[in-house]
Amino acid sequence: MRRLARLAARTSADRERYLDLLRGLAIIMVVLGHWTIATIYYNQHGQPDGHSALPAIPWAYPLTWAVQVMPVFFLVGGYANAASLAAHRARGGDATGWLLGRSARLLRPTTALVLVLAGGSLIALLVGVEASLIRTVVWFATIPLWFLAAYFAVVPLTPPMYALHRRFGLAVPAVLALLVAAGDLGRVLGPAGVALPSYLFGWLAIHQLGFAWYDARRGHCRPDTMPTGGHAGIRTRCLPMSRRAALTMIAGGLAVAVLLTGPGPYPVNMISLPGERLANAAPPSVALLAVATAQLGLILLLRERAERWLHRSRPWQAVIAVNSVVLTVFLWHLSAVVLLVGALYGLGALPTPAAGSAAWFAWRLPWVLMLAVVLAGLIAIFGQIEARTGRSTGPPGRPAQGRAGERGAAGRPRGDGRPAGRWANTRSVLTVAGFAAVVYAMAANSATAKTAPEPLGLPAAALVAYLAGAGTLRLLRSGWGSRG
Repeated sequence: MRRLARLAARTSADRERYLDLLRGLAIIMVVLGHWTIATIYYNQHGQPDGHSALPAIPWAYPLTWAVQVMPVFFLVGGYANAASLAAHRARGGDATGWLLGRSARLLRPTTALVLVLAGGSLIALLVGVEASLIRTVVWFATIPLWFLAAYFAVVPLTPPMYALHRRFGLAVPAVLALLVAAGDLGRVLGPAGVALPSYLFGWLAIHQLGFAWYDARRGHCRPDTMPTGGHAGIRTRCLPMSRRAALTMIAGGLAVAVLLTGPGPYPVNMISLPGERLANAAPPSVALLAVATAQLGLILLLRERAERWLHRSRPWQAVIAVNSVVLTVFLWHLSAVVLLVGALYGLGALPTPAAGSAAWFAWRLPWVLMLAVVLAGLIAIFGQIEARTGRSTGPPGRPAQGRAGERGAAGRPRGDGRPAGRWANTRSVLTVAGFAAVVYAMAANSATAKTAPEPLGLPAAALVAYLAGAGTLRLLRSGWGSRG
């Protein structure tokens, strides 16, 4: 508590605390949503398995408009990435150094999960557990990695996309939304593969809005190419922050979403389910972007009141505490389900009520409470990895004041924080390759069937790619190769 009080007291006055609150609340909603909607049953082999209960309770589909919080993560990520990139460059750092710094906070907790699951899978294999069963358990535990794959693809694009934002402003997310619409048209008329880039375009569009929020806070509204005194229009770099703009976003976003999911072809559900032709989140659809617009309006409408509340010490300390382990909570919350189901199954006390039944609803509260206890234990074990990383890289959304690896070709630190000579280009290429390997690994894991006979739980190629990518980024952060 004393440490939290010290951190709260040291928070700069101009910090957008609301963003940290949004990140923490979004994670809590994801965790509670996954836990609440999960239903456990016995498969044809008499083993416990799980799936979403949503198909059994279709009346809950409209609720997914509120609990689909992936857009919030990319909005907050856009602001945080713009803020940290600007601060890093103001200290003389380069884009590659910034990327390496961002990779530390994301990769260290993720690597802990990957290594623990791979090691546990190897032990299970050695004691005779079937590879397909090992894969099923690991597949369920690694569901959160599909989101990190998308985010890891967006982060390396921040420097060039922010440069586009500085020149074209809000025209950039508008164009990205049109590309998402073209992908949706391909899903309806064919070929469906046209929609694959929407996995990137959709989240990038929301990420760009985070840039616009950051520039609105700094008053940097005019595009770099706009003459002084010119009218920017849609090319403004600033997100409209007024109450009127917020209400317009809410009304407009909801109206478009209702039209697209009522008379339109899109499903009401904003959390993708198997068999949906126009799944709204896989990849992001125009309907999801409309809901995200309404969410953004609500977020802006509540912003000023929330900021005032967060300038009180205790609420802000609670937000700091959650954000210090926020990625750990996200990464391990489904592992908590695996552990609890395994324990109850071993004791012969695993309830399996039918999804949507009265018994299923009655089981929700004790189920969530027990999972919270298991997750608290996992946070106690693994949370320090993220907490230590946060202390070394600065608070969420703010980079550290210096990083290892920013040296000249002869190994001496440079005054501008940039590596000299050909090593700078090599380092940039290796950094991008490291991110690409990690994205491939996470995407390949998500695309591999949950019953595939994978002895280590994760696909072998994905595991090798992840370790190679994460290892390369770790070596670059340590300064490897910077000494001539």
